Amino acid sequence: MIQVGQYNTLKVLREVDFGVYLDDGDEGILLPKRFVPAGTKVGDDLNVFLYHDSESRLIATSQKPYGIVGDIVKLKAVSVTNQGAFLDWGLMKDIFVPKSKQQSGMREGAEYLVKIYIDEQTGRVAATEKIEPFLSNDELTVKELEVVDLIVFRRTDIGYVVIINNQHTGVLHFNEIYQDIETGKKFKGFIKKIRPDNKIDVVVGKPGYSKVEDEAGKIMRLLNENNGYLPYHDKSDPEEIYSFFGMSKKVFKMTTGKLYKDRKIEFTKTGFKALEE
Repeated sequence: MIQVGQYNTLKVLREVDFGVYLDDGDEGILLPKRFVPAGTKVGDDLNVFLYHDSESRLIATSQKPYGIVGDIVKLKAVSVTNQGAFLDWGLMKDIFVPKSKQQSGMREGAEYLVKIYIDEQTGRVAATEKIEPFLSNDELTVKELEVVDLIVFRRTDIGYVVIINNQHTGVLHFNEIYQDIETGKKFKGFIKKIRPDNKIDVVVGKPGYSKVEDEAGKIMRLLNENNGYLPYHDKSDPEEIYSFFGMSKKVFKMTTGKLYKDRKIEFTKTGFKALEE
């Protein structure tokens, strides 16, 4: 079974002047010549992306779109019509967002967070700005401390609503944010708490000491790059620590504390220094 809007591995059926046809169990799907890898021959298996061209024909490409069906991505509008908007998604043919699937109208040149889906009426790949119906916390597929993929959805009074693994929503509270945040930004995080009503709190990065282990190497590298001494300590301003180390003050204190216990650093009155091994 071929899957439109997804990557498929298909066998080369025959060659023609303008490309090759790939086996779809029927007459074949064209992979245009400019996308055929050098040295391709009949019988080879090729991994291609399938979508419909401007004439509604199913076509294959070796180009990589910015997202596949099911993905939530931030894309730029390249043209707007009375029927909808076309967004650049990395392929020769732009992806269409019907007017009925827009929140408040799209403008050419602006970027929008959308979900890629298959339109049931046409069978074509399309996009929608109305993401909420695809998200639910009724039946959770995540657990506390699990590392997850996060996408910034929208700002609220207490923080940012984020999309978890393209399925659920959670909240990243303002006091847990130590980096620039904007709608559509993607990063790793973990589930901090799941409340009785299935509301989720998330945190950027990795949980517990696995995170500290990662940050320890960064601190030792920075020490090495600064002649073995850094002028930061537990009274340093949190923003200064984040600006230099790229970590929260809490993680900084946990990490330097562990390095001290492991006899890799020594605290001084004005900062800390590396100990010779």
